[in-house]
Amino acid sequence: MPDKTAKTAAKATGSKATASKVAPKTPFKATAPKAVVAPKASVAAPKAAVVAPKAAVVAPKAAAPRVEEPKKVLTQRQGFKTNEFVVYPAHGVGQILAIEEQEIAGARLELFVINFMKDKMTLRVPTAKVANVGMRKLSDPALVKKALETLKGRARVKRTMWSRRAQEYEAKINSGDIVAIAEVVRDLYRSESQPEQSYSERQLYEAALDRLSREIAVVQHSTETEAVKEIESQLAKSPRRGAKTEGSAEAEGEGDDADAEGDDAAVADEAA
Repeated sequence: MPDKTAKTAAKATGSKATASKVAPKTPFKATAPKAVVAPKASVAAPKAAVVAPKAAVVAPKAAAPRVEEPKKVLTQRQGFKTNEFVVYPAHGVGQILAIEEQEIAGARLELFVINFMKDKMTLRVPTAKVANVGMRKLSDPALVKKALETLKGRARVKRTMWSRRAQEYEAKINSGDIVAIAEVVRDLYRSESQPEQSYSERQLYEAALDRLSREIAVVQHSTETEAVKEIESQLAKSPRRGAKTEGSAEAEGEGDDADAEGDDAAVADEAA
């Protein structure tokens, strides 16, 4: 009997131990899946955060074409401005139509666009080169008055070959100096009492007269015709070479014509 009782007690104890081993498995299986789901939800959050920067990167691409700035409308450079009249030594009085930028040989250059209406010509001059080419503003009224006073002086004609004098006159005309141009007009002017000019003399005289009258007209806000009349009235007041004896005046005129013909003959020989 004691052995049976002990066996029964052992069985009871074994069944309790088995029950105690099985019991913990049930709560572990039930709680394990719930603990694993939480990290999955937390992993998805960073993916949403990564998408935001992509949207921010797209905005600059859409604005990229607008970065190109429109061409600047330049109105003033080197003291010169648009619509201003200037003197370009080689061509006389012109008007600045615009100041623009152009790319030439891979370099950006600022250019003055100058229109010479009478010559029907447009010239583009780099703004950095205006000092080298001698471009200047119009003469002030005081300087114009000095040029007109120069016309009343006595003509100064050097006793040299006409070809050399012609080069000097041409250099004065292309210097852009209004007083120097007035000197050419004074020296080459011929009154009715004087012998006629040679062809080359007449050309230089008309070129100098044109440069001088155009600048005076713009400065005084008059027409070129009025400016020419004013120049001729000043020339009429000067002591002309006609005051010399008629014979000496004719001899001088013949000498000029002979020099001019000699120059033409030299040019013909070179061409041959």
